[in-house]
Amino acid sequence: MANPTYDNPMRIPRILKVVVHSCVGESGAPLEKAMKILEELTGAKPCIRRAKRTIRDFGIHRGEPISCMVTLRGVKAVEFLKKALAAVGNKIKASSFDEYGNFSFGIKEHLDIPGVKYKPELGTIGMDICVHIGRPGYNVARMGRKHRVTREEAINFMKEAFGVEII
Repeated sequence: MANPTYDNPMRIPRILKVVVHSCVGESGAPLEKAMKILEELTGAKPCIRRAKRTIRDFGIHRGEPISCMVTLRGVKAVEFLKKALAAVGNKIKASSFDEYGNFSFGIKEHLDIPGVKYKPELGTIGMDICVHIGRPGYNVARMGRKHRVTREEAINFMKEAFGVEII
């Protein structure tokens, strides 16, 4: 994977992980359906997330399971990201990128993902997708500041590797 813009192969950015999160807002059958949909989409078993605090207006109590999420790494992460980007028309807002090379975007309905068919017994869910871009050796304890991926590098990486249009 030689890249002419990087003279050192350890400087080439890559997708470290993709986190897919869906908040249903209530426990029980809706959460079970969302978990089943996420499992079918990603091929990984979702984990349950609980409410951090009580919000009476929404009927949410502290500790109640209200959402589910899946973390994907490696080839599965890249494959799912390609499908998810197709669902939003391969367009990401520039404001979605943070200063460390991470970005997030949302999908209103999982049916927007290509190849997904509607199942009446499961319904539809929306989801948030968070992508972490880094370099090899990112998790080393004393990593220097120069080794972090900047916002501009992440934007260029997404343009080149995935053909994403930044709006």
